[in-house]
Amino acid sequence: MYKGTLIAVRDMEKSKKFYHDILGMNVTGDFGANVQLEGRLFLQTLETWSGFIHDKEVCLKNNAAELYFEVSDMDEFYKKLQTSNVEFVHELLEHNWGQRAVRFYDPDYHIIEVGEDMLMVVKRFCMME
Repeated sequence: MYKGTLIAVRDMEKSKKFYHDILGMNVTGDFGANVQLEGRLFLQTLETWSGFIHDKEVCLKNNAAELYFEVSDMDEFYKKLQTSNVEFVHELLEHNWGQRAVRFYDPDYHIIEVGEDMLMVVKRFCMME
């Protein structure tokens, strides 16, 4: 039944550019106020989202959830982030299970986590011996 995740955005063009330029996600459907990206992520304009929920308050920077991605080359991705205009939740860190990750905000303060692909974590540990 699950079809994807939808997030509200203030500026659709800015969000499409962010998700394409930073995370490599292409648009697979553009319906103006609603855009579908690869990986079943949907962007909805804040104005239409607000209408859908009967004008209830929308709190964008709530730090209560995140969108999770993985990359095979964490070092290269982190270098890319450092030259981008993103606000970090935290810099690159290594979790106690060995996976490296970084968290940052998208233009509407949705938290994005990018973790190192677990296969790469295993490979890195094997190379340490």
